[in-house]
Amino acid sequence: MAIIMKIIQLFLALSILVMVHEFGHFIAAKIFKTRVEKFYIFFNPYFSILRFKKVHGKWRFAFFCKNTPENYITHEHIDPITNKKEIRYEAIDLKTLPQDDWRTDEEHTEFGIGWIPLGGFCKISGMIDESMDLGQMNQEPQPWEFRSKPAWQRLIIMVGGVVMNVVLAYFIYTGLLAVEGEQYLPTSEVNKYGIYADDLAKEIGFQDGDKIISVDGNYIENFYQIQMDMILNNTKNVEVERNGEEIVIELPEDAISKLIQHKDAFITHRTPFVVGNFSSGSLAEKAGMQKGDKIIGINDISTPYYQDFLENIKPFAGEKITIEALRDVDTLQFEIQLTDEAKIGVYAEPLLTLKTQDYTFWKAIPHGFSVTGRELGDYWKQLKLIFNPSTKAYESLGGFITIGSIFPDKFNWLQFWRLTALLSVILAVMNILPIPALDGGHVLFLLVEVITRRKPSDRFLEIAQSIGLIILLILLVYANGNDIIRLFR
Repeated sequence: MAIIMKIIQLFLALSILVMVHEFGHFIAAKIFKTRVEKFYIFFNPYFSILRFKKVHGKWRFAFFCKNTPENYITHEHIDPITNKKEIRYEAIDLKTLPQDDWRTDEEHTEFGIGWIPLGGFCKISGMIDESMDLGQMNQEPQPWEFRSKPAWQRLIIMVGGVVMNVVLAYFIYTGLLAVEGEQYLPTSEVNKYGIYADDLAKEIGFQDGDKIISVDGNYIENFYQIQMDMILNNTKNVEVERNGEEIVIELPEDAISKLIQHKDAFITHRTPFVVGNFSSGSLAEKAGMQKGDKIIGINDISTPYYQDFLENIKPFAGEKITIEALRDVDTLQFEIQLTDEAKIGVYAEPLLTLKTQDYTFWKAIPHGFSVTGRELGDYWKQLKLIFNPSTKAYESLGGFITIGSIFPDKFNWLQFWRLTALLSVILAVMNILPIPALDGGHVLFLLVEVITRRKPSDRFLEIAQSIGLIILLILLVYANGNDIIRLFR
């Protein structure tokens, strides 16, 4: 059920994002009186799950059907001089088609749902896109077509999708701020007891109990942001307080690369193990332990902190142990026969206080811009890391399994919208990359046209689009291949 719930959330989020993105192209095209032939969620080679269109004033629907035939026919032509074969396109006279044929109404858009859940598309008349509709491009340009519009209008149409994804992320973040505010663990709270450093953190130079003072000279208020900030900003040094002294940890050259490959948090907060509650059938409770007891040792092994306890109890799985704990000023001992899972049935009392910043609706509006801008900037930095071979960040690139895994096992509306906003930011940044076949590729060529006042030829755009599609296909295979490889590790 957990996997099914993740898949449902992933498809729902992608459907919303694709619809909003393509609607950005759609509405911009309509503003400049450019025809939009098709508007689809998911791709639909050969057939569609659903398609509908207003034909001569009446809505028509078709389910699990073949796609509408093209408005032209193809035939081979042999050049009499070179003797080479070439495909020629001949437009169909729509007046000869039956009145109920969907193609006879060219002004209205055909909407639909495809069967390959990899995105979606908005097919704009007279534009070289992923549909590679060469037949249409071989016909005479029409005033309602994309290619007949001024460059500045085409530019606005192309950035419409990215703009709508940013707008969607802003509205979601603003809504979340107004509903739940911002909650985080202050670094000052963690510094009460210091950090717990895993093996990688110790290799880099950290030690258990270090208190973070600054990262490259900057104090980071949100403790959970420290690791990401170190990665994104290529941190050189971290200043910590250790045993009452201030120490500067100079990070090794390969530290950032190792942090990127590291799946878990390399530093976490540590706290004393104070008993907060017991699970059903708790072994510790049966042995006489009470709420408020502070666990300090296992079989004469000192475990002053919760993480120390977790590390040292595992080797005693299935054995009888003695746990030492403080109750007020008394030191008590409890004998417990451990199960093979090495658990005693105790929940730790949370000793660190999370900080919550509440926002009214009106205060959330300006702060939503700040959060959206920060997320856009952070993801742009992540992309730069992926294209930097020295960081080996490309090895962490993932596909649909990775994206789906970020959704929780159980549906939660707030978490769903938080992740949808993040994916909307990712989609916006990815689409604006100057790669042919992406919106950014079209924008790049349009900017060149605006500057040089020379429009690239349709043949050049066709070749660029084909190259872009190949690049995207390679990235898609690589990312999802990484997912599959990780499943068998």
